[in-house]
Amino acid sequence: MRLLAALLTATAVAAAQRPAFAQAPADTAAIRHTALDYIDGWYSGDADRMERALHTHLAKRLVYTDKEGHSRLVDLTAEELIQSTRSAVGKIPREQWRDSVTVLSVFGNDAVVRIDATTWVDFLEEIKWNGSWKIINVIWENRPRADGAASR
Repeated sequence: MRLLAALLTATAVAAAQRPAFAQAPADTAAIRHTALDYIDGWYSGDADRMERALHTHLAKRLVYTDKEGHSRLVDLTAEELIQSTRSAVGKIPREQWRDSVTVLSVFGNDAVVRIDATTWVDFLEEIKWNGSWKIINVIWENRPRADGAASR
């Protein structure tokens, strides 16, 4: 009985010391801001914004089907994405930007965000890292082009 009481007391103390999992409006705004730093940084060629949004261990992935019908995986790292941004690979005129951001879910230090971009859709996984929201994972799917092929 004493062991059970000690375990219950230890559990209660540990639970009281855990941070609350309620989603604060400030977190929602910060999650959205991180997503906009990512996509608007890409469109504007602003590598500083892109770097600010990404965790150093970011993995960005795309699954596509090759000409033989086999699934293939494209992998990008944070550094590759930052360098591509710095090289203005994704830079387009402001009037062509499409950057609809939807925060889909938040639980504690984790969030899932959808970005409807100009030629693709991104699903971001963000984490709260040392007090700031950072993108740790991205999967994306290209929108079909007008000719029916997927844009790349």
